[in-house]
Amino acid sequence: MDVFAHLESEVRSYCRGWPTVFTTARGSHMTDETGKTYLDFFAGAGTLNYGHNHPQLKRRLMNYLAGDAIVHSLDMFTAAKRDFLERFNEVVLAPRGLDYKVQFPGPAGNHAVEAALKLARKYTGRETVVSFTNAFHGMTLGALAVTGNSMKRHCAGVPLGHSVVMPYDDYLNGRTPDFLLFETMLGDSGSGLDRPAAVIVETVQGEGGINVATAGWLRGLADLCKRHDILLIVDDVQMGCGRTGAFFSFEEAGISPDIVCLSKSLSGYGLPFAVTLMRRELDVWEPGEHNGTFRGFNPAFVTATAALEDFWTGEGVERQTLAKGEQVERALNEIALDNAGDVAGVRGRGLAWGLVMRKPEMARRVCGEAFRLGLLMETSGPRSEVVKLLPPLTTTAQDLDRGLEIIAESVHAVRAKVPV
Repeated sequence: MDVFAHLESEVRSYCRGWPTVFTTARGSHMTDETGKTYLDFFAGAGTLNYGHNHPQLKRRLMNYLAGDAIVHSLDMFTAAKRDFLERFNEVVLAPRGLDYKVQFPGPAGNHAVEAALKLARKYTGRETVVSFTNAFHGMTLGALAVTGNSMKRHCAGVPLGHSVVMPYDDYLNGRTPDFLLFETMLGDSGSGLDRPAAVIVETVQGEGGINVATAGWLRGLADLCKRHDILLIVDDVQMGCGRTGAFFSFEEAGISPDIVCLSKSLSGYGLPFAVTLMRRELDVWEPGEHNGTFRGFNPAFVTATAALEDFWTGEGVERQTLAKGEQVERALNEIALDNAGDVAGVRGRGLAWGLVMRKPEMARRVCGEAFRLGLLMETSGPRSEVVKLLPPLTTTAQDLDRGLEIIAESVHAVRAKVPV
């Protein structure tokens, strides 16, 4: 692996925790060049909700490419784009009563966020955007300005302004009523908080440590935004496309955001694809006012359409995800109970879960031991104190059980070694 150390930038990260060369993948498994197979509880950081190389999606993609169909088109009209828009509306938007326009801002989640922030400011004529403690919205400058992690913010190299941070759900451990600070500052002309253009929120903070906002808190936030004429942006990049059960993670709360950011598993196949959804009246863009060379990646339209047709025309995926989530929760609670001195708690929804370690270094060691035993996981949280699980939604109950057994073995193995 010397070529990577010699030629690839030091900015690389995931490969440091998983020092092997992967060659093939299928479903919930990845295999390296030595022939060792790993169970994947990482799923491309939530990009592979339907697993690696799903055969039905792969077949549609290969047939499309074999016919010399359009691959790159910027924002030209193509048959693949039309098919996606029609099916997205029929399968996702219309059944939920969501009258959104669809913008293709670029290929990644941070592009969807940047477009949302710019649009909110353009529509309202205001500058400030409110975000929340421990939020993560991307690594470009606008997204970093509404991201909480200090290390990531400092790497911007320039001041990150026009944003204000408020406490996320239960950030103050129930010591103050929800939104007391926010509401008070909005109503006080001396608070220094200008009326915001928008609030941006994750219903479950993935990179922030699997912090789960309650449905009641989300409804309260939506109500606050409505009363103060503030746009509500939900960043559903990692938790959308079924990760928490329903297609959108905010459905459980019964809210309808003004703007929604989607990416990661939207293509269904791991291909770059992002959209920014907006209420119809918010679409005040001038032609070309926000664009990007790769905002029309047709192979992603094809696999995204196939994923909608194969997984979202019934209720099977949602029910199965919630059932598997209960399976994971039960096992993690047992691990936490057996290791109460080292595990602070369990957090999650659907198939996004975190095992919170009392000592941050232990989370890294647990993930390292799990890798040795054949399981891929990452850490998250402000101190990397959370062992984070994002298995593909298609992972079998048997593979979930095996992965959870490895986690239990890894925690016990780390505890048996020199104390952290």
